[in-house]
Amino acid sequence: MSASVTFLVLFAALLHACWNAMVKSTGDRLVMMAWIAGATSVIALPLAFFVDPPSWEVLQILGPAVCIHTAYMLLLRRAYEHGDFGQVYPLARGLAPAIVTMAGLAMGETLAPHAMLAIGLIIAGIVSLAWRRRPDGDAEPRDLRGITYALGTGLAIASYSVLDGVGGRTAATPQAYTVWLFLLHGFPIALIALYRRGPAKLFASRNVALAGIGGAAMSMLAYGIVIWAMKSAPLGPVSALRETSVVFAALISGLVLKEGLGPRALIAACVVAAGVVLLRV
Repeated sequence: MSASVTFLVLFAALLHACWNAMVKSTGDRLVMMAWIAGATSVIALPLAFFVDPPSWEVLQILGPAVCIHTAYMLLLRRAYEHGDFGQVYPLARGLAPAIVTMAGLAMGETLAPHAMLAIGLIIAGIVSLAWRRRPDGDAEPRDLRGITYALGTGLAIASYSVLDGVGGRTAATPQAYTVWLFLLHGFPIALIALYRRGPAKLFASRNVALAGIGGAAMSMLAYGIVIWAMKSAPLGPVSALRETSVVFAALISGLVLKEGLGPRALIAACVVAAGVVLLRV
C-alpha cells in the first residue's frame, strides 16, 4: 500500500472520529444526529441520478439496513449521553468486527490462530475501557448505561456491516447501493427529531445546522476515501488501517474534550486497535 493511500485512509479514520466527537460535544445530540443524517441524504440526492435505481431485491435489503442504521444513531446518541467519548467510541467500534468474526465462527467458519489472538486483544481492551479505577482506588464501571448503550451500538454496527456487505454485492454496483443508503437513511432520524423536538428546536441554531452539515461531509468523505482506497490497495490492510480511528478517538478524548481518561485508556484503545488490525490482516 502506497504512502499516499496510507495517509488518506488515516485521514478518513480521523474524520470518522471527529464527526463522532462533534455529536458527543453537542448539547442536544438528537438534533445534531438529525442534521448530520439529513444533510447526508440531501448531499446524496443529486448523486442518485447517476446510479442505477435499486431493484426489488436491493430494496428488501435497504429497508432493514435503514432501520438498523437508525437504531445505531439512536443508540450512539444515548451512549454519548451516559459515557465518555474515549470510552464509548472504542467500545462500539472495536466490538463490531469481533461480533462479525465470532458470528462467522458460529456458522462453521474457521479462524487462524492470529484471529483468535486478535479477538482476545479486543476483549481485553474493551474490559479495560469499561472498568476503570475511581480516585479512591476501587475499580467499577463508570456508568453501566453508557457501557450498555455502547455495546448495543457495536451490535448495530456489526448488523448493518453484514447487511451493507450483502447489499453492495446485490446492487448493480457498490456505489449505487451506497448512494441509495445515504439518501434513505437520513429521513427516519430527522422525522424522529422533528417529532421529539419540534421545528423550533430543530432549526433553532444556525451553528448546530452548519456543524451537522460539516459532520455529514466528514462522514461521506471518510466513506468515499475508504471505498477509493479499496480499489487501489488490498482490502485487508485498508480495513485494518481504518480502525485506527479508535486511537484518534482516545487522543481527542484526552486532548480536546478533556475527559481525563489518562494513559490507561489510551493504552486500552491502542490494544483494541491492534486487535482489530490483526483481525483484518
